[in-house]
Amino acid sequence: MTDTAGPVVTSDAPIIAADPIPTPLAPPPDILRCAYMELVVTDLAASRNFYVDVLGLVVTEEDEDAVYLRSLEEFIHHNLVLRKGSVAAVAAFSYRVRSPEELDRAVAFYTELGCRVERRAEGFTRGIGDSVRVTDPLGFPYEFFYDVDHVERLAWRYDLHTPGALVRLDHFNQVTPDVPRAVKFMEDLGFRVTEDIQDAEGTTYAAWMRRKPTVHDTAMTGGDGPRMHHVAFATHEKHNIIAICDKLGALRLSDHIERGPGRHGVSNAFYLYLRDPDGHRVEIYTQDYYTGDPDNPVVTWDVHDNQRRDWWGNPVVPSWYTEASLVLDLDGNPQPVAARTDTSEMAVTIGADGFSYTRPEDDADDLPSWKQGEYKLGHQL
Repeated sequence: MTDTAGPVVTSDAPIIAADPIPTPLAPPPDILRCAYMELVVTDLAASRNFYVDVLGLVVTEEDEDAVYLRSLEEFIHHNLVLRKGSVAAVAAFSYRVRSPEELDRAVAFYTELGCRVERRAEGFTRGIGDSVRVTDPLGFPYEFFYDVDHVERLAWRYDLHTPGALVRLDHFNQVTPDVPRAVKFMEDLGFRVTEDIQDAEGTTYAAWMRRKPTVHDTAMTGGDGPRMHHVAFATHEKHNIIAICDKLGALRLSDHIERGPGRHGVSNAFYLYLRDPDGHRVEIYTQDYYTGDPDNPVVTWDVHDNQRRDWWGNPVVPSWYTEASLVLDLDGNPQPVAARTDTSEMAVTIGADGFSYTRPEDDADDLPSWKQGEYKLGHQL
């Protein structure tokens, strides 16, 4: 039997914040799951074509300024709002809470932190009732709601399913300069770490955090921020993702594929990353694992393990590390972006002085020549 290297499994999250946000005395709202994202797009027709005609999301409602979309197994009004605007950005990362009373908790929790808080009994979007929006201490626009219009769940409407059917909203991914600080704050909000990426010196490059019993509802990725790295929709099977790739090829839209298809090391999920007409990144994702037990272990990956981001050892394109969407404040203005001061994952892996390994006992120069061209910036032909 071959001894295989891999990530370290521990009983809890080994991430310590040097500059933590104070923990409020007020309890946090009881969050169920990520529920929808509100995206600002500059060409509503082009975005509608991409998300509806190409990816197959379902239109619940639309008007000249916005399109409200849902996945096939969803019963709430929408999972994605496309809103026409002058600057492509994210207006809200929206979470559903367990009861209407949790909105009072959200107001108290964020007010104690000194955050800007707005509450609207009529909601901020169609189909959503009483809601709270905040700009959190990390600079992200968050929304919390319970009341929502129910719509037909299309799980049994196989006449509407395409080969690449998107069945659920799975997660968000946020870019932030200080990952440990973000992790500590999200733990105060009730999230738990399932996996993370670190190095031997203790630098944390990313962490995956959940409320529902999957690998994540959101991830905190180290980089200049606050920005949105991606929003992810789930399919049932790997073959659905392959079908999306085939469709994009047939439509001569293959340039929307940024990375993949492949299998992640982190999460063990099969993935595909796309870019929409504004450059917003969308992941298509399937087959991660259950994390709902209270003693679910934490999986920590070495940043230099070239199977952490892709289990098959395929390289990560530089744009995936560097490019992300702006986020807005509650007035609709882009939030200023602060630079990450810790080392970057791209620099320590594929940069001039970076390295990656397939086996940890290998020397930095042991990566085969045919991999050097993929894994070192400047080596690509």
